[in-house]
Amino acid sequence: MSVSRQLSLEINGTRRDLKLDIRTTLLDVLREHADLPGTKKGCDHGQCGACTVHVDGERVLSCLTLAAQVEGRAVTTIEGLQTADGVMHAVQTAFIEHDAFQCGYCTPGQIMSAVACIREGHAGTDDDIREYMSGNLCRCGAYPHIVAAVRDAASRLKKEATL
Repeated sequence: MSVSRQLSLEINGTRRDLKLDIRTTLLDVLREHADLPGTKKGCDHGQCGACTVHVDGERVLSCLTLAAQVEGRAVTTIEGLQTADGVMHAVQTAFIEHDAFQCGYCTPGQIMSAVACIREGHAGTDDDIREYMSGNLCRCGAYPHIVAAVRDAASRLKKEATL
């Protein structure tokens, strides 16, 4: 027996009123109800990081988070990182410039984790970056490029903050 209820979610700055089964994960809401396919369903067990999004600025695994848990909180997906006028986030730009992806399936989760890594001050050294990003798996093995992209984006964002 399913139990549905009305939920009001703020996703990428837009309020979404949805009637959902209370067991619906945030990942399924994003992909199936909000038409935001950027967040990927990898393992669906919280082990690969492909489904990483931000809730109130903190990274979360959307496959392990119920939509009801984020009601009244700000959810940001990969689609919400760029500015309203289409300018990509520094991390997105760095990933492109450093070829930090191959097949691209893990890239949205990698980028969302990288943004949190930098914001939380964990991008001081390559070892720090590798440790913080270790919850995001890349089957193609683009790890050296990912670390370089995070390092570069952290440097760019630090410079921008001092201007």
